[in-house]
Amino acid sequence: MPGENLSRDEARERAALLSVDGYEVSLDLRSAVGEGNGEPRTFRSVTTVRFRCAEPGASSFADLIAPAVTSVSLNGKDLDPGAVFDGARISLEDLAAENELVVDARCAYSRTGEGLHRFVDPEDGEVYLYTQYEPADSRRVFANFEQPDLKAPFRFEVRAPEGWTVWSNGAGELTDGVWRFAETKPISTYITCVVAGPYHHVTDSYSRVLPDGTTLEIPLGALCRKGLAPHFDSDDVFLVTKQGLDFFHDHFDYPYPFGKYDQAFVPEYNLGAMENPGLVTFREEYIFRGKVTQASYESRANVVLHEMAHMWFGDLVTMEWWDDLWLKESFADFMGSFANVGATRFSNAWITFANRRKAWAYRADQLPSTHPVTADIRDLQDAKLNFDGITYAKGASVLKQLVAYVGQDAFLEAARRYFKRNAYGNTRLGDLLSVLAETSGRDLAAWARSWLQTAGVNSLTPQVLLDAEGRVEELAVLQEAPESHPELRPHRVAVGLYRRTPEGAVERYARVETDVEGARTVVPELAGSAAPDLVLVNDDDLTYCKIRFDETSLATLRDHLGSVTDPLARALAWSALWNLTRDALLPAREFVDVVLRFAGRESEIGVLQMLHAWANSALTHYVAPEWRATGERLLAEGALSELRQAAPGSEHQLAWARFFASVASAEDDLALLRGLLDGTAGIDGLEVDQELRWAFLEPLAAHGAADESVLAAELARDDTASGKRHQVRCLAARPSAAVKAQAWAQVVESDALSNALVEATIGGFAQPGQRELTAPYAELYFAAIERVWRERSIQIGMDVVQGLFPSLQDRPGTLEAADAWLAAHQDAAPALRRLVLEARDDLARALRGQACDAGVALA
Repeated sequence: MPGENLSRDEARERAALLSVDGYEVSLDLRSAVGEGNGEPRTFRSVTTVRFRCAEPGASSFADLIAPAVTSVSLNGKDLDPGAVFDGARISLEDLAAENELVVDARCAYSRTGEGLHRFVDPEDGEVYLYTQYEPADSRRVFANFEQPDLKAPFRFEVRAPEGWTVWSNGAGELTDGVWRFAETKPISTYITCVVAGPYHHVTDSYSRVLPDGTTLEIPLGALCRKGLAPHFDSDDVFLVTKQGLDFFHDHFDYPYPFGKYDQAFVPEYNLGAMENPGLVTFREEYIFRGKVTQASYESRANVVLHEMAHMWFGDLVTMEWWDDLWLKESFADFMGSFANVGATRFSNAWITFANRRKAWAYRADQLPSTHPVTADIRDLQDAKLNFDGITYAKGASVLKQLVAYVGQDAFLEAARRYFKRNAYGNTRLGDLLSVLAETSGRDLAAWARSWLQTAGVNSLTPQVLLDAEGRVEELAVLQEAPESHPELRPHRVAVGLYRRTPEGAVERYARVETDVEGARTVVPELAGSAAPDLVLVNDDDLTYCKIRFDETSLATLRDHLGSVTDPLARALAWSALWNLTRDALLPAREFVDVVLRFAGRESEIGVLQMLHAWANSALTHYVAPEWRATGERLLAEGALSELRQAAPGSEHQLAWARFFASVASAEDDLALLRGLLDGTAGIDGLEVDQELRWAFLEPLAAHGAADESVLAAELARDDTASGKRHQVRCLAARPSAAVKAQAWAQVVESDALSNALVEATIGGFAQPGQRELTAPYAELYFAAIERVWRERSIQIGMDVVQGLFPSLQDRPGTLEAADAWLAAHQDAAPALRRLVLEARDDLARALRGQACDAGVALA
């Protein structure tokens, strides 16, 4: 049998044959504590599945990834586990019309964040467990039919160590030493969940009177490790949760269907969060151990609301197969920002969306692996890689465009009908389009073909012709598409005209909404307007496109970007300049110069932090190598100047402090960091808390100014799980050949590290100032990745292949090595080839940017 990588064809065949009536899953997790015996630690999993078969006598299979199976029984007949179980599947022969499968297995605890993850807190030795399954890791915990369209009710029972609490999707209670949980509604396997351990747990409740006069009561819970309890601002989590529940009930007209609403913040989590109904899991980094900016709180609120939207888009109504993953992720990504703006204190969340989320989409949509929003997902490995910027952020951008196209009322009414017609079922693209057509009165087939079924991003450029009196004679929008994806799409856009005021501000004086179609669209309403200093062709960010500028507009931004008064327009301009830099149309040092001159005037903290990240990326990847030292010095000087000028204790001061640390390399700068750590230097209002201490220590370690003893002392000061991750990253950052060899061996040649420590080690290994030190690993990388992909879990494989690609070896020889590997490994796993191809494309883009910055024309 093919094994772990279930194909779409196999899933369709099985769905046509089987329907599942219910699961009973019993887990014994008492083995999670106590001394191990040297063998991989396992737990007992007993599953009973009742299902029907449309063709009695046919054969099929169940999914299970486990070290051992003790027994298998089908319809009361014992089967030989050695004969029917191959390590990934259980063969099922001669099925009856109605069937009962019972599987007793020994399943393995995970250290990679896939399946049932086991974490030992170094602070107090306590053990914490949680599950994470998407797209297909519930089969690591219990036997099942692992595909989204075989939904069923689940009953879980769990035996746990004494003193522990256990949570699952349904409400639970402890009786006779066993945690038993209420049966769920019909849900997919990948959103079932168990969390267990001595978690810190707080409760609240939400109530709402429904239109029929009944009262909806939803018990709320929030949990985290005990060590994080002093930092846990659960009141704010509950506030956003209640605001979200109000918002979605107001707009969806379908009561929350899953009983309770627990939110668990768990350690060593690979994702941002997961929408398990009744028990949402989050990475515990959303509990802030130190001071953070409002952008961090906004991001957490966005994630809370994103996952909540999934209760309807994804959990209540689920895609049939991963081809239509966008039916849940694009909607949840859109709804996260939509609800943040409409229900919480983060009323500028659309600015963050335009500046941060769409940057993710633009990058993904220009990779050779780009795909339509509705993707061609052949198997589970394809599915794992498609949780990307297209499925999330481009899809959400397309929905934002759709709202502008059909109107918000028609869009939300379509959502309401979609839920009611498809509750607890599975859908495809056509199911959504049909209700949208009903409510909008528009035939959306052509729109869907252009926006959902083709790949690539269009560029929109203004063309301004002035008359003899200096007024606009004609203004047109030019649309372009790349040769690889030549689709020209319909765009609903706002075109804004801006000019400088006598006081020096750049303000909008005219705005027109129009539909852009084809290569050139004239906007007649703007004829006769005063000549603009700046034309913004996607003002208010209604569509998904790369904004380009005419020469006058670009000159205005170079000299006056900081004077643009509207924060969204300013964010769009920054994003457009960054896209020009990545596309090798603007020298990277010019982008750095604009950041140095105007970032200090940026009021939106999330935009400022994004500018810091882009400036760092420009310095690392896009400036000409001979200018790097100059650029690093200029950025460090600029950052330190802004740090000293920022309001004491402000979030802008904190952002500039972190950015200064990230670019510090001169001895005076490193000495200042050391002084801030030991108290011999200070900056008025800057509190150097534990998280900021680690941010200062990494550049010191990377420049050889903080050795192993210094890092050990800091770990003693912060002997926590977070402290350990920071220390591991700093240790790997040290400028030593022996250090790099050890880090490489720990990640590539061994599987002893947990997923979180693999991530930390990779993060420290590749330092921009250590190109020569890591150069030998380029050849080793290409020699190792196929073996790593074959032997390690897909999550760790992805971490290694993406994180250790020799992107800092930015020379043509590295491109040639990547091309040679791709040519020699045509039969490698498609997902592995995709990752290498993407990293190779990023490197090629960086080399084009460097050539642009150096003024070199590339053929």
